[in-house]
Amino acid sequence: MANETTTSKAKQSVAQSTAIAVQDAADNLRNLNTISTTAIGVALSELLATGDPKYAQVIEQAQKIMEKGTANFAELGAKAAEVAKKFE
Repeated sequence: MANETTTSKAKQSVAQSTAIAVQDAADNLRNLNTISTTAIGVALSELLATGDPKYAQVIEQAQKIMEKGTANFAELGAKAAEVAKKFE
């Protein structure tokens, strides 16, 4: 009986830890997207006002940051799911 309780507590702890990791990753992704879309908006405004191609580069870099953030989130989510499944 004690062993089952210990195992159950361990499973709960793992589930909670993986959920927190995914939530932190989601918060990070949201923050990256907020910063990136703000940068894109400012750069687009400057690009339209000045025609300077350096602002197009800023837009491209901000888009890459968003793509990498999304890929990192997906990877972390998949790994968290793997960990959680091992403790089912």
